[in-house]
Amino acid sequence: MKIICSKSDLLKGVNIVGKAVPVRTTMAILECILIDASGDNIKLTANDMEIGIETTIEGEISEPGIVAIDAKFLSEVVRKLPDSDIIITTYDNLKTSIVCEEGNLHFDIVGKSGEDFSNIPFISRNEPIEISQFALKELVKQTIFSIADNDSNKMMTGELFEISEDNLKVIALDGHRLSIRNIKLNNNYEYKKVIVPGKTLNEVSKIVPGFADENVSIYITDNNIIFEFDETVVVSRLIDGEFFKLDHMFSTDYKTKVKINKKLLYDSIDRASLMAKEGDKKPIVMDITDNNINLSITSFIGSMNEDIDITKEGVDMRIGFNPKFFMDALKVIDDEEIDIYMLDNKAPCYIKDAEESYIYIILPINLTNLN
Repeated sequence: MKIICSKSDLLKGVNIVGKAVPVRTTMAILECILIDASGDNIKLTANDMEIGIETTIEGEISEPGIVAIDAKFLSEVVRKLPDSDIIITTYDNLKTSIVCEEGNLHFDIVGKSGEDFSNIPFISRNEPIEISQFALKELVKQTIFSIADNDSNKMMTGELFEISEDNLKVIALDGHRLSIRNIKLNNNYEYKKVIVPGKTLNEVSKIVPGFADENVSIYITDNNIIFEFDETVVVSRLIDGEFFKLDHMFSTDYKTKVKINKKLLYDSIDRASLMAKEGDKKPIVMDITDNNINLSITSFIGSMNEDIDITKEGVDMRIGFNPKFFMDALKVIDDEEIDIYMLDNKAPCYIKDAEESYIYIILPINLTNLN
């Protein structure tokens, strides 16, 4: 095999597929990136058996062939080469040379057989669900923080994608909070309901450029989800099982409704967080009265309190929350003012807009034993 391509194109491709290289594995071949120049295009592929990514890069194929190269080595070498054309040549014994003519740089490495690489399986595809790159990135950013960060409950490590006609609903939860986004699609689709691994969505959101006028095509099968955009394909297994039944959490009842400037609230909670070290579970306490909310926190470091003007409907309320959970939700809301709904100091709090394009549900912290 002999190919010639620019450093920028190769580095971009390596960075894209590198998201699917496992951090730890007992299979050495999975630590590699496959360079496949056996056809008309130069394809780079990585696969950790849960998520596989393939992308095509620009370049010239002088001699067709295929080789697998250690991903970490390839990434580091390409990153440190001058901005110039790169020539990659593989010989019969799998010895592979990486040459940059500018500076007379020459690396030799022993590659691995491309035949041993676990290619992304071919999956038959039905009608794609089209969504703009920008919308997909925003969906993930606005929900992904609510997934669980461990495998104690597999369902909580993924997000529910529910498609009903022209509506896409995405739900993530970790047992303490829940994030929901609803967006309108440009077309109607058959009903689908699947659980997509959070890891997959994280990686897709990192490599999707995010253009508002360019789409991602999403294909859903019984066991897999496929994202196609630009010259890149991401294939991932779905999480098998039934997502949590959440109907009991959705209530229109409330005793207190607060309208407040989002930035003022976020900045106040951010300042209050200075009083709690990482791992400290001290709540931010909200005392809500007519036209005012007092935010306070007390810890072994000291205390802080601040008043913010609000518009209130309903009864006074004293309620406490994990400050990080509140800040995570506020950070991804674009509205200047937000509405917060509360039933009592033990029931979930709702942050949502009138159209319910976003809903953030946060469980309160019991203040009974607060010192």
